[in-house]
Amino acid sequence: MEALAVRLSGLDAHVDGALRVIMFYDTLMRRRVDLPALARASAGLAECVAGVRLHGTGRTIRCAPDGAEAAGPPSPASSSAPVTLDEEEIGTVWLERPGPPVPLDEVLLDRLAIAAAAVAERYGPERTTMADPALVELVISPGTDEAARTRALRLLGFAADLPVQVVAVRSRLPLDRVGGLICPARPVKAAPLGDVGVLLATTVDRAAFPAGVHAGIGAAGGPDRSWEQARTALRFTTTRRPVVHHGELGALALLAQVPRDTARTNADVAAVARVAAVPEDLATLEAYCATGSLRRAADLLHLHHSSVARRLDQIARTLGVELTEPHGLLRATLALTTWRLLGD
Repeated sequence: MEALAVRLSGLDAHVDGALRVIMFYDTLMRRRVDLPALARASAGLAECVAGVRLHGTGRTIRCAPDGAEAAGPPSPASSSAPVTLDEEEIGTVWLERPGPPVPLDEVLLDRLAIAAAAVAERYGPERTTMADPALVELVISPGTDEAARTRALRLLGFAADLPVQVVAVRSRLPLDRVGGLICPARPVKAAPLGDVGVLLATTVDRAAFPAGVHAGIGAAGGPDRSWEQARTALRFTTTRRPVVHHGELGALALLAQVPRDTARTNADVAAVARVAAVPEDLATLEAYCATGSLRRAADLLHLHHSSVARRLDQIARTLGVELTEPHGLLRATLALTTWRLLGD
């Protein structure tokens, strides 16, 4: 690297200095260095901290002039430049110079940005699961044009010919751990979006979701449509059924479109809300609606069937339906499902 050991302080601010900076980065690119090497070389050249960040990975690289990782919190950038690829901004490069920018900083950052884009295109995104939430949101948003969606998917590491499934997740576990479990050998990216986690995956092993995770899975295909389906499916998850695929809902998915005020004032739904005030009664109703059998409900609840029968008699009076009749069981199941969707 001796041939690269130049410093901006030793260059003039005119044509000769700019040409030497350009030659410096041309040499780095010919050597096919990676992003950390780019940041180290740039920090040495600039004699201050240099940083690189690609949106697709969310990783930030900051190097000090001595080549070591920059210590402490980042200082305000004295100057910065966007990293662009195919007219899409995919990252940022910057300098943290203690004083004002020097005349050749603009040239340095311009060449560093070009070199970083070349590295991103050559090597693709790093093998990390967590991704920039803004890039993931661009993929799943219904307002994104297809060209921008395709570019975003490519930056996240998904080939154009691979279908992508979207999973909506509620979990106390780290999203990258969940993503690695459900799609261990193929591309998967994760990001938080509001109070819901988003997973983009080429395959989903629903049996691999860890305990305590609630997940709604959308169909493969358009990520925006898959995201809408995944959010709907997530609303139907329960403790007994923590993972729901939208395709399994069938006509039940229509319940998610019922206005909240309309659902809340329905007599059957209001009756379920009264039942839910007693946790034991709610658990009994859920078990009976899930099994359609008094004895199987008793097995789920680990109770004697006579105890469950007494509870069901009281619940039936509260609901005003005959739970042993198919019509009554259907009404109770629909009302219970609608009450859950309210999330009150």
